[in-house]
Amino acid sequence: MTYDEFQRQIGKAGLTIREFADLVKMHRNSVTNYAKLGEVPSHLAVIAALLGAMADKKVDFRSILDSIEIEPKKPRGGAAKGRFGGSKQTDLPME
Repeated sequence: MTYDEFQRQIGKAGLTIREFADLVKMHRNSVTNYAKLGEVPSHLAVIAALLGAMADKKVDFRSILDSIEIEPKKPRGGAAKGRFGGSKQTDLPME
């Protein structure tokens, strides 16, 4: 799905990008970064299409999504406190 079609579908559902990201427990920037690619991953496309269709049928999708315990996405990367760029290797115990 193109990013423009994705925006159209979530707009049809009455959502902004920020509201969509909050509903699916993603960071807003993670969603808007797909604009550069011009396409969204298929799992987000399916969600957007379903939300648009549910809104057309006057189905209250917010209460449905609120009833699901969605784990927030973990940030990618290996950031470790005190290390620029994270830690790509495990520390060996030094005595």
